[in-house]
Amino acid sequence: MHVPDGFINAPVSAVAGVVAAGAVAVSLRGARRELGGTSRAEGHGGERTAPLAGLVAAFVFAVQMLNFPVAAGTSGHLLGGALAAILVGPWTGVLCISVVLLMQGVLFADGGLTALGVNIDVMGVVTVVVAYALFRGLVLVLPRTRRSVTAASFVAALVSVPAAAVAFTLVYAVGGTTDVPVGKVLTAMVGVHVLIGIGEAVITMLTVGAVLAVRPDLVYGARGLTAPLKLRVDGELVDAAPAAPAAPAQGSPKKLWIGGVVTALVLAGFVSFYASASPDGLEKVAADQGIDAKAEEYEHATADSPLADYGVRGVDAERLSGGLAGVIGVGTTLAVGTGVFLVVRRRRAAAPESV
Repeated sequence: MHVPDGFINAPVSAVAGVVAAGAVAVSLRGARRELGGTSRAEGHGGERTAPLAGLVAAFVFAVQMLNFPVAAGTSGHLLGGALAAILVGPWTGVLCISVVLLMQGVLFADGGLTALGVNIDVMGVVTVVVAYALFRGLVLVLPRTRRSVTAASFVAALVSVPAAAVAFTLVYAVGGTTDVPVGKVLTAMVGVHVLIGIGEAVITMLTVGAVLAVRPDLVYGARGLTAPLKLRVDGELVDAAPAAPAAPAQGSPKKLWIGGVVTALVLAGFVSFYASASPDGLEKVAADQGIDAKAEEYEHATADSPLADYGVRGVDAERLSGGLAGVIGVGTTLAVGTGVFLVVRRRRAAAPESV
């Protein structure tokens, strides 16, 4: 659902950019709390959540390269907002998606640079807010089990994608550069993105479930699954004495991180070659409805990037070119994302009372 330059006019794109900048600024502040936890009760340790958040960004980048068919001549790909929010928290989740979108726009000419604010608002902020709000609501009413967390992640991810489609339609209604009726755009966008949402939900559920099975303590959305034991003393419920330390979680954070990086590299460097070549939901709707009529007037600012269109310039072998581009993208996103989150965490550690 990467919005290219030319779909939304300059004034609305500028306003969207300001909104996105504000959302990122607020998320930086909120992420300090999510990344700064140090106790086991918080479910995260600050020393391990920053690398995990960087890994989540790199993983989202990799999986977004894997377009899957959803209808005749149409494909979809992960948006990732729900997945990031559940794994590392909503504030950090917005930052993860923002890093991914920035890397895609600057290095790979994917998504317009003037539309970067629109993309962050639609693919990052809206998906995270909708998904995490729904996820938390479901977790509160469902039994406190890991199965409930995975089920809630499925529903949250599923709903977040058509919600993003609605958000794009609203932006188009205000600043679209063509005269296509908004009702037609809304119907087409929501229709195809409900189907894409199913794929998003499956990917999110499987990923969250896999991390829960190995290191449930590292899943932000699974914190506090086990309610504290209560004892009745003189007719009143009181907290029981802490139990003996639990057995160590399966696998170390380092092993999880290495496994995640390897998985992302394989997905981006090899599996992506077999992704669907059909246009994604927004591209298909834009072509069918004429939303892209003026997009051809805009040349992407980084169209001459050596990695534009997810290939390495000068490498003629298509499979090798795409694979190398994917590996470079994963590595760059991992490095930039981890660097950002380490800085955020250190600022939290240096001034814990200021937030």
